[in-house]
Amino acid sequence: MGKLMETLSEEGRKRAVRKEMPDWMDPMLARLTHDPFSDEEWIYERKLDGERALCYAESGGRVRIMSRNRRTINESYPEIERSMERQAPEGCVLDGEMVAFGGDGTSDFQKLQPRMQASSPKEAEKKGVRVFYYIFDCLYADGHDITGCGLRDRKRLLRKAMDWTDPLRFTPHRNGSGMEYYREACRKGWEGVIAKRADSPYVHSRSGRWLKFKCVLRQEFVIGGYTEPGGDRRGFGALLIGFHSDGDLMYAGKVGTGFDDETLEELGGRLSRLERETSPFHGQVDEKDARFVTPELVCEVAFTEWTSGSKLRHPAYKGLRRDKEPEDVVREDRRATSERPGREE
Repeated sequence: MGKLMETLSEEGRKRAVRKEMPDWMDPMLARLTHDPFSDEEWIYERKLDGERALCYAESGGRVRIMSRNRRTINESYPEIERSMERQAPEGCVLDGEMVAFGGDGTSDFQKLQPRMQASSPKEAEKKGVRVFYYIFDCLYADGHDITGCGLRDRKRLLRKAMDWTDPLRFTPHRNGSGMEYYREACRKGWEGVIAKRADSPYVHSRSGRWLKFKCVLRQEFVIGGYTEPGGDRRGFGALLIGFHSDGDLMYAGKVGTGFDDETLEELGGRLSRLERETSPFHGQVDEKDARFVTPELVCEVAFTEWTSGSKLRHPAYKGLRRDKEPEDVVREDRRATSERPGREE
């Protein structure tokens, strides 16, 4: 075993599996819960509002940055690619989040949008948006698949893997104090906290071993239409959005806030090219001046709550997402079944 393998515990070294570096590893996803807790067997990380990214540092210095739906996104983050080429050990797979910060120090998904929409590295760097890659897990290193190792082992190895100079950042965590950290997160205006069972392996699916404590409700929705702009507004008035349930696109309401003039014009142009005669939604959509589109675009929306009729209350647009396919967008579960034995308030 190489030097990085030596950072693992004896049990971790037993669980590491020697194999060729894979071309792709499905990311582990967290489940939403509205029941935050403290537990010494769990660790807690700040939930960052950015773009999930898996980085493959291959032999010869080649680096591939991949979205969670397997799209190559190097062109959006050229400085991250260069830093990974310098710092990351060859033959490793890392998991993390691309993040831009607002003036108040909170991660800002909207600020990241110009980078996500850039079509070339040159265009991305011209946007002037400073980006950091917060890395929170390591899946493969030194010729070994380490996803079967416990989380603490993987994070210990990750910590030793690089020098951690900007724009690459190690994602810190807290031990056990979940409720305290969650209250601090909400007080500071963060999106929330991710709770992770400390001894959990990395599984390539959504799991109750990782849980989301959200301060503000937000999730992805499919854009299925829009309304005509009124007055001096450009592009469109509001987006008609929905989520999938049993194969049908269910209407979740309209969102008319959170857009700047540039977004209204650019997104309005994209929507006009996707127009269709029929509604993609299941059931009737009673919106004046509604225009329907082929449901290809996914956006992120913040809101205060769901109504009894599965509509959103006080929704606000946060940006387009390219890392989730429309057919995968569902209403997030209100509760999650975790693998923790109990809860400490």
